[in-house]
Amino acid sequence: MQGNVALAEAAIQAGCRFYAGYPITPQNEIPEYMSKRMPEVGGIFIQAESELAAINMVYGAAACGVRAMTTSSSPGISLMQEGISFLATAELPSVIVNVQRGGPGLGNIAASQGDYFQAVKGGGHGDYRVLVYAPYTVQEIWDLTGLAFDRADRYRTPVMILTDAILGQMSEPLKKRRFRIVQYDKSWSFQDRRPQKGPVVIKTLHTGEGQLEALNNRLQQKYNLMAKKETRFEAKYTEDAELIVVAFGTSARIALSVVKRLRDAGYKIGLFRPITLYPFPSEAIHNTAGMGKRFLTLELNLGQMVEDVRLAVGGRSEVFFYGRPGGGLFSPMEIQEVLLKLLL
Repeated sequence: MQGNVALAEAAIQAGCRFYAGYPITPQNEIPEYMSKRMPEVGGIFIQAESELAAINMVYGAAACGVRAMTTSSSPGISLMQEGISFLATAELPSVIVNVQRGGPGLGNIAASQGDYFQAVKGGGHGDYRVLVYAPYTVQEIWDLTGLAFDRADRYRTPVMILTDAILGQMSEPLKKRRFRIVQYDKSWSFQDRRPQKGPVVIKTLHTGEGQLEALNNRLQQKYNLMAKKETRFEAKYTEDAELIVVAFGTSARIALSVVKRLRDAGYKIGLFRPITLYPFPSEAIHNTAGMGKRFLTLELNLGQMVEDVRLAVGGRSEVFFYGRPGGGLFSPMEIQEVLLKLLL
């Protein structure tokens, strides 16, 4: 199944019943698929007039307790940042998908990882974060989409899935695992219309003395809990590795093939793949650092995740970086040359 189509069907199987989006390459297969499937399952599909409209429609649907999603690609996600900040502040569960393309500006439609900062640091205003998943196979796109809807409801937070043009357009074998849909309490939503309950108020404006500070402190407690319970990563061959490659998404796919080849040739090299970009697996990287190990961060940008890797390492190991910006894709042989220079 194609990556974009797998994501769309996984969202439906995870209980998504509201989708609003606006066309932009390379994610157009998602709204196209949703336009057909949502009416079949009793859901609502809306092609919004803009990305700004789409994210605010998601806000409205989420406030009604419905599992809601929007998808776009890099410039479109930029237009949604105000709405994502509002969703986080109102604590409205929702899923936002960014099938990244080259930037800045309109850029091009090739695969990129230039939106890392935007995704993990909070692209809108204020001290908010969103849970960010970075799949690297079509199977993981399926699995993490189901998880995204569950965690959005569990923590009452927006969740972002960060893929790219390659992962969205490629096709791979897929096992359609069934999702266990947990019915979380949504008495906070407009869905709960019990007369004795009184009015339901969902807002992002907090002008009373100390109200906004109290909200931010409560949100931070939630983010700390997410960091404790939701951090995910995959480590391959890192126990004896002298050089550890850190990569996510498409970069990790390319890196893994090179790491396996060099391992077979007798080199002590490993791969560390963050699956959650926020919360970032800082503790796991820190515990791996030291004892002569070195790190190389591979990214399809000019150096973004490498900052979090350096913070996690905390000076215990050397950290190097290699990247390609603006839709440029490195080849396995290119990566192998970079790694061999560090290994020899």
